[in-house]
Amino acid sequence: MNITVFGAGAWGTALAINFAPRHRVTLLARDANQATAMQGARANNRYLPGCPFPEGLRISAKPEVLNTSDLILIATPVSGLRDALLLLLRHAPAIPFLWVCKGLETNTGALPHRMVAEMHGSVPSGALSGPSFAQEVAHGLPTAITLAAENPDFARKTALALHGSRLRIYASDDLVGVEVAGAVKNVLAIASGISDGLGLGLNARAALITRGLAEITRFGVAAGAKRETFMGLAGMGDVILTCTGDLSRNRHVGLSLAAGHTLKQVAESLGHVAEGVNAAREVIRRALAMGIEMPICDVVCAVLDGRLTAQDAVERLMERDPTIE
Repeated sequence: MNITVFGAGAWGTALAINFAPRHRVTLLARDANQATAMQGARANNRYLPGCPFPEGLRISAKPEVLNTSDLILIATPVSGLRDALLLLLRHAPAIPFLWVCKGLETNTGALPHRMVAEMHGSVPSGALSGPSFAQEVAHGLPTAITLAAENPDFARKTALALHGSRLRIYASDDLVGVEVAGAVKNVLAIASGISDGLGLGLNARAALITRGLAEITRFGVAAGAKRETFMGLAGMGDVILTCTGDLSRNRHVGLSLAAGHTLKQVAESLGHVAEGVNAAREVIRRALAMGIEMPICDVVCAVLDGRLTAQDAVERLMERDPTIE
């Protein structure tokens, strides 16, 4: 299969490296200078250092290569998805594609599939999501993720085509559930980082993950998702990984906030804003509109906005009245 990965950040690069031994892969960068640097180093030293490119991996900054693809992977942040869709409409209007971003659009609160339906809804497409750190995928460590699409036949065939011995891909027809899980788990990872940063212990982390998963499920079911999706790879699997793994950028945000750093300082240290920061505000807006209680996401949002300190957020959660689980 001829695959073009559009977006040469850490995750796009990792997928390109992983797929290259089995497919004809082009990594399409938006920045020509970055493409030149990657071609010279045969690595993405800016976003994924220490992961050399396979011999067959091609690098380009020319969007015309999109039209030579059998499948396109959009590996931009949620904030760049609309621009990526416009590029596809211009250069590859009939080629199937997947997106790998996790989150909700700022101000609209739209999940990625809503943007796709609005701008590019006539082409087979879907989301690739699940518990996966870019570095481990690039190094070929065993990983299992989910490919979700509204068309179950497209999901099954594409998952089978991309499936490898070290990257297992499971098909799902619950696109809403997979996207909700991918968006909200980043908010929970910030909460987990706050808890660990304050030294609250493993018991507290376990409670937070469990109750956080209940919040995700309530939100997802209200949005039209299947409850069982949140017990799978895209749900529980991604929540556990992102809330406990040291490679999680969102967990790093929580750790830094617990240490007393401002959100601006955290963003500067990361070099960008982690997806969970923007997602938190949109999740709370949508939850209020749907009448869904999400106390953990609510206090995370309050900490990010400066309305609560990390310690105050924990105390607010502990002061809640007990309920039946």
